[in-house]
Amino acid sequence: MATTKVKGTSKKIKELKGVKPEKITAEQLKKVQDAVNSLNRSQLEIGSIELKKHEMMHQIAGLKDELTLLQSEFEKDYGTFDINIQDGTINYGDDVKADS
Repeated sequence: MATTKVKGTSKKIKELKGVKPEKITAEQLKKVQDAVNSLNRSQLEIGSIELKKHEMMHQIAGLKDELTLLQSEFEKDYGTFDINIQDGTINYGDDVKADS
């Protein structure tokens, strides 16, 4: 008597015998690899952005120091560092008169 093989039967037999699969499917492996690679790329990009941020913070500190020096120079030359940065007008207080 000939036996007819039913599709998926060997899988069902393995399940009944308690045989567990050794690997995930190729499709599942591809999906998990893609997800991990995307995560790694994103984390690397965040690191790059943080490095740029750190460098810019140092640049800002240097620019603030430069501005402080300019303010000291204006204070020495004009008695105030209160100036209009649009047109260069010195804003003397009410109690200070310009030397004209």
